[in-house]
Amino acid sequence: MDTMKAYVLDGIGDLNLRRVPKPIPGKDEVLLRVIACGVCGSDIPRIYEKGTYRFPTIPGHEFAGIVEEIGANVDPGLLGRMAAVFPLIPCRCCSSCEIGDYATCTSYDYKGSRSDGAFAEYVCVPAWNLIVAPDGISGEELAMAEPAAVAFHALRRGRLEIGDRVLISGAGPIGLMLAQWARAGGASRVLLADVDDRKLDFAKANGFTDVINPASSDVKAWVSELTGAGVDLAVEGAGHPSSWENCLRAARPGGRVVLMGNPAGPMGLSQNGYWEMLRKQLTVVGTWNSDYAEMPKNEWKLAVGAMAEGKIQVRPLITHPVSLDDLRDAIAVMRDRSEFCNKVMWTISKGV
Repeated sequence: MDTMKAYVLDGIGDLNLRRVPKPIPGKDEVLLRVIACGVCGSDIPRIYEKGTYRFPTIPGHEFAGIVEEIGANVDPGLLGRMAAVFPLIPCRCCSSCEIGDYATCTSYDYKGSRSDGAFAEYVCVPAWNLIVAPDGISGEELAMAEPAAVAFHALRRGRLEIGDRVLISGAGPIGLMLAQWARAGGASRVLLADVDDRKLDFAKANGFTDVINPASSDVKAWVSELTGAGVDLAVEGAGHPSSWENCLRAARPGGRVVLMGNPAGPMGLSQNGYWEMLRKQLTVVGTWNSDYAEMPKNEWKLAVGAMAEGKIQVRPLITHPVSLDDLRDAIAVMRDRSEFCNKVMWTISKGV
């Protein structure tokens, strides 16, 4: 039996690198040789606190690879092609799937949490989930397609318009991609807030100079000074109550607020925060995942195309490219925050 190296989550906090059977593609699947897989912020609680939906599981849902084998029903032209992978596998039976709204499928599978993902040398995925790479894009950039599509979806939910002033609360990888998308979409000003000065310094190094640390400065006063009435659109990307409230306070009357940060705990709102929504008649919307269907709704194809054309730059956001063998140590660095990380990614270019 052919085997491969993979990180197997055997229980909460019990992540082990070992050899496991190499998967075999089903009739509608391809076998992908993984060339890069990013570590999402959600992977940290998934590995160390909450667990996956079953054990054992191979985590990893931000990935790209090369098609090495195909199932009986798959186009042979995919062999040898590099592709990103939409990790959600819809049930195709629920009311959401009937209208192509796969992100809100009620009975979905998901690579890296509900079934085996790409902290491994190989993974099997349905051919339908592949976004074949255009010319001029690397495997590492392709592996950033998932967070890039999520960020793009959030701004579409917020109805970004040319000339908008935008506040992004949370300056991690998706926050910086939100900032890039906002600028590319015609925002007149992009502001970033985060309680970690290292993230703000990194944002400035990547061209975003309007930054603030809410732990030491008043966000509403700062935004008012820079914009006058407030921002047209605020995106909450930190998953923290104070971040949500800062977005409400920073928004202008009649403005929009998008909630996208995964909450680390209860998301309480003060009475004054609630008044902000009422008195300013704010539009507050949620966002989840991304649209993956036929164009023009396929935000993955739009994201991959934008990366290939240089409209957004994701390679500088990868601060910790590592080999598969070194991935567990890099994940621990993220967990412990022992050094600054923006995006940790295992990649074959690091000697696997």
